[in-house]
Amino acid sequence: MPVSPYVAGLRAHVGHELLLLPGASAVVRDDRGRILLCRRSDDGTWGLPAGAIDPGEQPADAVLREIFEETGVVAEVERVGGVGTHRVVYPNGDVCEYLTVWFRCRAVGGEARVNDDESLEVAWFDPADLPALNPRTRLRVDTTVAAEGPAWFARPGEHGTVPDRPAS
Repeated sequence: MPVSPYVAGLRAHVGHELLLLPGASAVVRDDRGRILLCRRSDDGTWGLPAGAIDPGEQPADAVLREIFEETGVVAEVERVGGVGTHRVVYPNGDVCEYLTVWFRCRAVGGEARVNDDESLEVAWFDPADLPALNPRTRLRVDTTVAAEGPAWFARPGEHGTVPDRPAS
């Protein structure tokens, strides 16, 4: 996966040690209600368009940039879906704890395609026929089903893995 110049600079100082990084991801729906997914080039799993928030960038701007960079789709933000943390250990040994804001977005233009080297495939899926998704991605999809709704967040004392509960 390509690394932003900001993260590359941090890695030059800390090596593989834990970094806390801000991120944004999107559950993008088209006019038919289908969800946009990317099959990742690093592990072959399906997931949401996502990426790091650059210094000085607002999360909503970052997510729209990431959607287009990864998929060629132009979108607009409808609402915040939630916020949470998750840890990733990459094959090269880098450890990151992401603080991610995810959004419900609507496609307004462009054409879904592989638009960078982060994905092997980009495709629209009917919500009733989604491929296997990890629990974190499933939570993000589930918390953005409704066009209106509360943002999800881990309640005080909820640590570790993502809880298996939808937005309340």
